[in-house]
Parts: sequence; C-alpha cells; structure tokens
Amino acid sequence: MAKKPVKITEVVLRDAHQSLLATRMTMDEMRPILPEMDKIPYFSVECWGGATFDSCIRFLDEDPWERLRILRKELPHQKLQMLFRGQNMLGYRPYADDAVQYFVQKSVANGIDVIRIFDALNDPRNLKTAIEAANKEKAQAATAKPP
Repeated sequence: MAKKPVKITEVVLRDAHQSLLATRMTMDEMRPILPEMDKIPYFSVECWGGATFDSCIRFLDEDPWERLRILRKELPHQKLQMLFRGQNMLGYRPYADDAVQYFVQKSVANGIDVIRIFDALNDPRNLKTAIEAANKEKAQAATAKPP
C-alpha cells in the first residue's frame, strides 16, 4: 500500500495572532518573515478569513483586500488558504447566496487557493453555497465531511 504524504497547513498568519494578539498583527509586522515562509513546502498557508478581515478594518486601518494581494505577491510558491464561516462568510450572521458567491469569487480573484469552510452549527446546508462557489471558481473547498 502506498503511503500518503503528510500535508501541513501553516496557520501562524491567521490563527496565531488571532489567539494571542486579538488579530492585531499589521502587514508590516508580518512582511519580514514571508520570504522565509515561502521556502517551506507547506500544503497551504492559512492567512486570511476568520477575524482578520474585520480586524483590518476596525483596528488596523488596513485594507483586507490589499493585505491578501500583498500576501499573494510575497508568497508566490504557496497555496493561500482562508477560513470561511459558510453562509456567514466572515461575519456573524447569515448572508444571501449571491453575496456568498460574490465574496468567494473576489477572494479567489485576489489570491485565495483553498477555502476552509465550516459552520458553527455544523449544519451542512450552511456549507452548500460556499462549496459550490469555491468549486465554480476552481478553488479547493476544504470541509469536514458531514455525517
């Protein structure tokens, strides 16, 4: 039987400072390590989504879309991954299907390759539109398999 290689997703650019610093790392603070990170053969680098979008706007005075474009430019050898709250997108309430589809389209157009999609209620119906949109945009939809 062939062995499957272990694939590693690095989450330091999203989850580490979300957990430790309330998602307050600026792009200027991240930039120095990016060339070194780009040399590592990760499966993907999770760098966007979750609270990063909101934090850029509310606390850091940064454009979250520009942050994504910078990360895409600075990490050319990596798949960029985002965390996506299904029908809630990056917010805290459900959004219309067309809004989800458009946000996924723009996320991929600005550099996202892998979309890790979840629903806080574990309701597969809240994953459907995001998965379909990711597939349509040729991004990889990463989800837990529903029961």
